[in-house]
This record gives sequence, structure tokens and C-alpha cells, in this order.
Amino acid sequence: METKWFNVGKVANTHGIRGELKIIPQTDFPEERFSKGSRLTLIDASNQEKVPVEVETARLHKNAYIVKLKAYDHINDVEKYKGWALKIHQDQLAELEEDEYYHHEIVGCEVVTDEGETLGTISEILTPGANHVWVVNRPKGKPLLLPVIDDVILNVDVEAKRIRVHMMEGLDV
Repeated sequence: METKWFNVGKVANTHGIRGELKIIPQTDFPEERFSKGSRLTLIDASNQEKVPVEVETARLHKNAYIVKLKAYDHINDVEKYKGWALKIHQDQLAELEEDEYYHHEIVGCEVVTDEGETLGTISEILTPGANHVWVVNRPKGKPLLLPVIDDVILNVDVEAKRIRVHMMEGLDV
């Protein structure tokens, strides 16, 4: 079975000369992922080279995290990692509470109305503000934007990859 990796951040740049990296978070759990002792893996998209690392320190700075990795003490040690992804192995995923889902569990799910009409499949998740928005690619026509609110999302079955929704007035069908 192939190992699955999940993004938690992207190395945007170096920060200072002491080996710190500026990380753009790509996770709902940045405090956990970038906490002291957290084990992550740097992965280069071009050649899939993997480098296991451990967080020594991290702090939030202007919507990014400044992260110091253990045993990387100089800018020359970390400069080559600019543009690399920070990922975790599937075994490192945290348990979620009821009615909470990881993005990878939602993307690809079939969306069906409470009246039995198939709308399409979820292709991406947007996070514009107060609530997430699921983008449903339909067989014909433009994508449907579904607000993730209790009045619309009736049932999520990640095992069956099927989501039942109620089309409120004003939602484009």
C-alpha cells in the first residue's frame, strides 16, 4: 500500500541567518503541527526527495510561521529548502470530533439532494470567511458553490463518498 502524505505548510523563504524558515501554513492545526518536538517531513516536489525534520521553535508572524528546525542552525543549512512542502504521514493525522472532516475526505464525494437528484462531485474546498464553501463540479454547466452550514449539509458519509444536501432557495441548481 502506498504511503499517503498530507500538506501542512510550504517553505516560502528563509528568515534571518540562524536557520529559520518562513512557512505558509496549509493546515487547520498550525499550533499542533508547528509545536516544539513536532515531526514533519520536507518534500521536494521536483524529485520527491524526503527529509525528516523536528520543530525546535515556531512563532506566528504576519500570517506565516517562523520555524526553527532542530540541527539546522544557519541560513546555509536551510536555503535549499525554499519552495519545498512540509508534510505529515497519514499515521500522524489527528482524530477529529464528530461532524468534522479532513479536506481529502470531502474532495471527490458525490453530492445528492434530499430529493435524490445527483448534483456532481466536490472538487475543492474554499475558505472565504465565516464558513467553508464546497465547489461541486456538475456534469453540465458551471460549478455549484455550496455553503457548509447546517441548513444545507444534511449528511456526510465519507465511507460511501456521498453527501446529502438540501438546496435552499437562492442556491443555483
